[in-house]
Amino acid sequence: MKIPVIDIFAGPGGLGEGFSALLNTDGSRVFDIALSIEKDESAHQTLTLRSFFRQFEPGAVPDDYYDFIKGRLSINDLYERWPEQAQIAKEEAWLATLGDDDASVPFNQVDQRISNALKGNKNWLLIGGPPCQAYSIVGRSRRKDKILDENKDIRVGLYKQYLRILAVHSPAVFVMENVKGLLSAQTKESPVFTKILSDLSDPAKACLHSSVDSDSECKGYRIYSLSEKSIGKDIINDNPVFNQKSFVIQAEKFGIPQTRHRVILLGIRKDIDFSPDVLDKVAEVPISKVLEGLPKLRSSLSKQKDSCEEWAEAISNIEAALMKEKTEAALLAEIKEQLKRIKGTAADAGSEFHADERLYINYEKKWFLDNKLGGVCNHKSRGHMDSDLLRYLFVASFAKVYHRSPKLEDFPVALLPDHKNVREGIDNKKFADRFRVQLWDRPSKTITSHISKDGHYYIHPDPAQCRSLTVREAARIQTFPDNYFFCGSRTSQFIQVGNAVPPLLANQIAKLVLPVFTSLKAERGEYVSLPNQQPEPSVA
Repeated sequence: MKIPVIDIFAGPGGLGEGFSALLNTDGSRVFDIALSIEKDESAHQTLTLRSFFRQFEPGAVPDDYYDFIKGRLSINDLYERWPEQAQIAKEEAWLATLGDDDASVPFNQVDQRISNALKGNKNWLLIGGPPCQAYSIVGRSRRKDKILDENKDIRVGLYKQYLRILAVHSPAVFVMENVKGLLSAQTKESPVFTKILSDLSDPAKACLHSSVDSDSECKGYRIYSLSEKSIGKDIINDNPVFNQKSFVIQAEKFGIPQTRHRVILLGIRKDIDFSPDVLDKVAEVPISKVLEGLPKLRSSLSKQKDSCEEWAEAISNIEAALMKEKTEAALLAEIKEQLKRIKGTAADAGSEFHADERLYINYEKKWFLDNKLGGVCNHKSRGHMDSDLLRYLFVASFAKVYHRSPKLEDFPVALLPDHKNVREGIDNKKFADRFRVQLWDRPSKTITSHISKDGHYYIHPDPAQCRSLTVREAARIQTFPDNYFFCGSRTSQFIQVGNAVPPLLANQIAKLVLPVFTSLKAERGEYVSLPNQQPEPSVA
């Protein structure tokens, strides 16, 4: 029997993808996403489509799915051709808002959907990450919020929806993810993280004055770190000495090609006598491993006529700008070499599906690649102003020569942006890296939802492509398989990718969670099938 999973605040499904991709030795899935809840329409469409994909056994996904990705078939036609699988997917992925305001679904309706999805199973897994904008360090700095107030920002208390489900339904295990800023966030009453740990240890007590019945059967949870074996007792009653930072997972240490640092909590119900293992650290993965095999693109020109020739001509203006100033010889030589490459390019700006049979990757091929794709989806470059193209070429060339991304103080005056606070950036180092190139030989900086608004922070390392990252490149850095299609506008696709948990990291967590359930089955004398140690091949 598959282990049921309820995924709340699911986003596009990164956390669920990691769990559902874990296979038994017979090729069947270990975990089953019984219900996923998400309020954003585009992310919900992505969730539904991926659920449809999972209705087929690995290796048996129909050609119609790929025809949809290639634009040959509409999503409605796809679902009409496979009505049974589509209906299950639509029941599994629920478009709903969790909370206690007027826009939210009533608690009894949420509880009924969860109960229906679990079908009486008492030992199941709750996963999800309550919205994190209220806790993020950057967000608090922008809003100048030193003390968080739930009455002013409802997002501060959204973790209570997670808590309420624990108290009412008492899953065997939960995995909760949030931003690192959670550790430093404060309310008037207490540090947010201390309060969350206390509440998660005894959800029924924490929810006593809310919608949870006083006779809740929830036994409470022991909270574990996934990075340090010493952490993981009843934090409140045993009061162990621990470092809060032990709950921060630095993704680059676990095979994810980005420096993404997130709080991830593993909770195991107190009646279960099991101590989980921790994640195994591995060598850092540079972005070259996941980006080099994708088709090379050029950006398009925004606010003017666009063609490959017009694009190359616009970039060539950098020579005149640099000649006005003294540019170091090595950097000038690199820029001139890249201009030669650009003048000879025949690259296009990509598309929602970019056909290319030469697609490859130098990392976890079974996880990423799907031989039936015959190309890459969500791989269309953004349009950029010609002035930004010159900056992108300069920044990427600078990184090739000096092995770092330049600060504003490194820019020639002619290439500085015409912003009022540029001088402040140079003198006071404030946002001095507003044009940031990702480096080939290192993990990327954190992919966040901000990528949807500003490509300047995510410049492609190849100077001749002279552009910011595409959705697919961001998705590869986030470790989504290539056949994972993101629905909605490009802005929405970027937001979905940036908000997600890296699926390959979630897959590693799934391997630590599984033994909790196998121990429960062993206690009942049930046969236990050991999982494959390799991630599920993405090839359908």
